[in-house]
Amino acid sequence: MSKLIAHLRIEGRHYINGTFAASANGKTFEVRSPYSHDRIADVSEATVEDTNRAVAAAKASFPAWSSLDIPTRGSYLKKMGSLIRESSQELAQLDALSMGRPVSTYFDAMRAAEYFDHYAEAAWYCKGETSLSTPGFLNMTLRQPYGPVAAIIPWNIPVAMWASKVAPAVAAGCTVVLKSSEKAPLGSAKLASLADRAGFPPGVINVLNGHGTPCGSTLASHIDIRLINFTGSTATGRKIQAAAASSNLKKVINELGGKSPTLVFDDANVADAAEETARSLLLNSGQICMAGTRIYVQEPVAEHFKSAFVKCFRSAQTGDPLLPTTQQGPQADRLQFQRVKEYLAAAKADGRGTLLTGGKAAHEDGEGGYFIEPTAYSNVPEDAKTQKEEIFGPFVNINTFKTESEAIALANATEFGLYASVYTRDLSRAVRIAKAFEAGAIGVNCTRKGGIRVQSSRVLGD
Repeated sequence: MSKLIAHLRIEGRHYINGTFAASANGKTFEVRSPYSHDRIADVSEATVEDTNRAVAAAKASFPAWSSLDIPTRGSYLKKMGSLIRESSQELAQLDALSMGRPVSTYFDAMRAAEYFDHYAEAAWYCKGETSLSTPGFLNMTLRQPYGPVAAIIPWNIPVAMWASKVAPAVAAGCTVVLKSSEKAPLGSAKLASLADRAGFPPGVINVLNGHGTPCGSTLASHIDIRLINFTGSTATGRKIQAAAASSNLKKVINELGGKSPTLVFDDANVADAAEETARSLLLNSGQICMAGTRIYVQEPVAEHFKSAFVKCFRSAQTGDPLLPTTQQGPQADRLQFQRVKEYLAAAKADGRGTLLTGGKAAHEDGEGGYFIEPTAYSNVPEDAKTQKEEIFGPFVNINTFKTESEAIALANATEFGLYASVYTRDLSRAVRIAKAFEAGAIGVNCTRKGGIRVQSSRVLGD
């Protein structure tokens, strides 16, 4: 591992105004492997001063960047997409080292490149409107870039999230200050270096490492930030919303928690549904906000589904996330490991569900890596803690339903509305249920296999 770390030449500093720089006070934090617990890097911790400096750089670069024509801005994005593709293996290794994501299931770099490819040309379609509704006047509505914007990304799919927030912003003519997650900052720093190679002018893209306080909170309340785009927990999203409202009423875009339902009807291809849902829950060790952690199966095929699901779910090969044979990596860090263990204990203490497989950590102290055995329960009451709260681990509850109306009611009985999916061969039913789901994105006969995929051209809720 030490040879790989040396080969990767890991960057741990901030990227501000076109230059990599340490924190103003020199403070750093450690990034350790959740598999081996080796120290991977010392990463600069952003201060209020660092954050203000990044915002000032974004503000200063905005007039020139926003005045460029769309083809010119798009040329930078196209170059960025190409560089990301060239660096896909390195990006996979960085995420494997820092947060345990197996390289065998790593699609993030290709997705990130797709975002830049798409938005390089999507800005062509951002057109204004004219109206002659007022006699003697030509009324015009223009689409203008917001100005300097902030992005705060999560640790579970950092490279794809980085691109999903930066690409549309810079394509529109905005400049960006992005805060990476303290759990997985290495890929973000690599992307900053690629942005530098792509030729983005200084200040257009700025990347900070650090925790929610002081870096994230400073961005949320900063008077010069005109919009903030956040993906993460519901609790943090509420804090950002409040900080935005109490400062300059900046626009807030939030993608928060999920407790996604999957409905499997008796006419579905049960074997495919079982395999796909199991694989999707193993992806990134269950640390996916759209993971279908509440599965409802129509009673006639419930036992068939559970048998096929458990067989696939418990067969995943665990191990070093850098090895191509590893299918399930560790949880991202000790904090996340302990969190999932608390839910395992809660399910056991509740005692109202039936354990199908798993139910414990592979190593209770985490010394062999922060691995959680893939865990599935059935017959779990709807008011149970594990049925209502996002766990962010390889943990699923499988319950049954009788009728379509009952299934829809169960699926929508959640405070989260992020993702939902349905398995059925009946097309009219699929469309009917998709419309009835109270969720921002819907999958029909997919989760999808190898990872949930939302087209880069669509926005959550479209």
